[in-house]
Amino acid sequence: MTTQTDLPVLPDLGAVLMGERAALLENATGGKVFINGQLAYVWGAGQDGLRRLAASQLVDTGAAQVNEVAAAFGVNTESLRRWRKSLESTGLMGLAPVKKGPKRPSLLTEAKAAQIRAVRTGGASLRATAEATGVSTDTVRRAMAAMAETPTTESTHDSVAPLEAAEQPVLPAPVARNGERAAARAGLLECAAPAFTPAARVRHAGLFLAFPALESTGLLACAKAVYSALPNGFYGLETILIDSVLRALAGEARAEGATRFDPVELGRVLGLDRAPEVKTIRRRISQLAEASKAGELIAALAKHHLAGTGPGGEDLAAILYVDGHVRAYQGTKKIGKLYSTRLKFPVPATEETWVTDANGSPVFVVMASPGASLAAELRDLLPELRTAVGDERRVLVGFDRGGWSPALFKHMDAAGFDVLTWRKGATKDITEDLFKEVSHTDEHGEEKTWSVADTVVDLPLATTKKTGEVFSIRQISRIVGTTGGGTRQIHILTTDRDLPAGEVVYRMGNRWRQENQFRYARMHFELDSHDSYASTDDDQDRMVPNPAKAKASQKVVAARNAHAEAAAIADINLMALKTPAEGSNELTITVTSAMHNQAMAPLWEAENALIAAEKAHKKIPAKLRLGDLNPCQQVLDTEVKLIHTGIRMAAYNTAMTIAREIRTNTGYKRANQEAHALLRQIFNQTGDIDTAQPGHLTITLDPLPTKAKTVAAAQLCEHLNSTETRYPGTELILHYKIKNNT
Repeated sequence: MTTQTDLPVLPDLGAVLMGERAALLENATGGKVFINGQLAYVWGAGQDGLRRLAASQLVDTGAAQVNEVAAAFGVNTESLRRWRKSLESTGLMGLAPVKKGPKRPSLLTEAKAAQIRAVRTGGASLRATAEATGVSTDTVRRAMAAMAETPTTESTHDSVAPLEAAEQPVLPAPVARNGERAAARAGLLECAAPAFTPAARVRHAGLFLAFPALESTGLLACAKAVYSALPNGFYGLETILIDSVLRALAGEARAEGATRFDPVELGRVLGLDRAPEVKTIRRRISQLAEASKAGELIAALAKHHLAGTGPGGEDLAAILYVDGHVRAYQGTKKIGKLYSTRLKFPVPATEETWVTDANGSPVFVVMASPGASLAAELRDLLPELRTAVGDERRVLVGFDRGGWSPALFKHMDAAGFDVLTWRKGATKDITEDLFKEVSHTDEHGEEKTWSVADTVVDLPLATTKKTGEVFSIRQISRIVGTTGGGTRQIHILTTDRDLPAGEVVYRMGNRWRQENQFRYARMHFELDSHDSYASTDDDQDRMVPNPAKAKASQKVVAARNAHAEAAAIADINLMALKTPAEGSNELTITVTSAMHNQAMAPLWEAENALIAAEKAHKKIPAKLRLGDLNPCQQVLDTEVKLIHTGIRMAAYNTAMTIAREIRTNTGYKRANQEAHALLRQIFNQTGDIDTAQPGHLTITLDPLPTKAKTVAAAQLCEHLNSTETRYPGTELILHYKIKNNT
């Protein structure tokens, strides 16, 4: 039996591979391009136009990437870009070789160059110099470059930085991804990898500076561990999360905010031809929500956060603050009402329970059960906090009076958590001789002093009033002023017996950092937005407080007040009956039954009204089925909201990290007052993307409006370079610079 010889393989014939599908074979007689083994393009020697056509269409059809085609054809990516642009604008004739050399005498004579230098060195801008001397801006650059190349006694980097920036093409077309998009539509592409095109004047280039801080939040790593990946498609898990964080940092945290960005411009920061738009973002987030793992994502983020250390090396898990946050609902669905302390009245809303660290950075969040108190939420939250902390060390947990419950305090103490809260209700004042001055030095080195009394009090346990069981807890008392010019005492309770009294007062006051976090996140990260309006029916069998019971209770209180007032009046009337008239000498006073009954009648009437009110109150059940009280009530979807909340937490912590770096690692004099304003300005700054250095992605920002801000941005870039952060999904190390304002 004869054996057929193997066909020659293209690489064995000297062909250059372009990706997995295309190959280029060139020799002295011309060249050929093969796609999937099939001959697609042929040209002869000297037919440079056809050669350029083949290179352009390889990229336009998605058969190969720009970098692969440019390397195979022996040109740079900018030349390949010009070929494609010429083909698009003028057709095949635009690819015909043009005779090289000057088409007319050069305008840049020695005299003209001297004139240009005189105008430019006098302080005129590049464009003003060109207009004044009658040449183009490129001619001005060449004239100034010739002067820079002339040997001088000193040479500075400042003079060449603008020339380096000018070498980048201004907003070239991004890398074409047609082939990958076609594969994604067929379900054959897991996700598109980032690929960057060198470009100048890129909008949102400042967002690249967020990546070192974003990496420290652990969002991408935690999401990958929890979700693994999204279903096959062009936009992968990392791309969707990065896009959401960057939009939030740019001031548009909602998916609808994507309409306020040019998809091509934001796509340059993502390393794609276009950023995802609203419909795609919603669809991909909904695919994540289908896994029902948002709670796992939040827990993973919390564990990652608490495993780190604070800016001063402190243990972030040592002190945590817990508070509820009411998110008002403005839609048309029938949502239960909650009292909003910010709005000062009940509104349709959902409630979340937030946990932050000592610096006010969000750590953990859960959706509160409908109608649950903060004390109940705290009890349910303790196991999850213990998991996030990761060990059995004691953790100080601060919260406001909404979590007041001596039974909860006892439970938390037994579970390894120390309580830090305000005392609720009226109590006896501490004698002034027990007060003494204490102090505490904060993280900024500022010493604060207070006059406090450090005592131990017994709190009766509500469930065991009959047995008289109490829970002993430490109490720190302070004397504070009142609006009327007087004073009153306020009391802080804690189960931590070793924490200095000054630090107890300081840590309790620090709980307002959590309120500041809510306020800042509402203003800049749209914390209260509704990312999904999907809803489900509430549990119709759930028992809820009966509003009629509350109204009856108010009537009982009013009846008791009326009874007390009537009793006082009756006492006055009886005393008047038993008291002789002024100037009378009678030794005896006669009080008839009729006189007594008349004096006591208002009291008896008030007593009957009180008895009737108490009986009516007792008959009314304290709770009713939700279905009987408010049928068809609904609850909003929580899965999509929690995913967006996790993204916003990462964006918030990213912004806080960059602001802290501005305060600590730059010489900006107004950093304490303007760090956040400066970081928002940096994030929205234009700049250049440079891929010339192998293994690096260099971002060069344009100068900021003032010299002080430009210097601060340069110092921030220098600090961020030390982190050697890699752009997610690539091996490119991010390197930051800022142009010199010359």
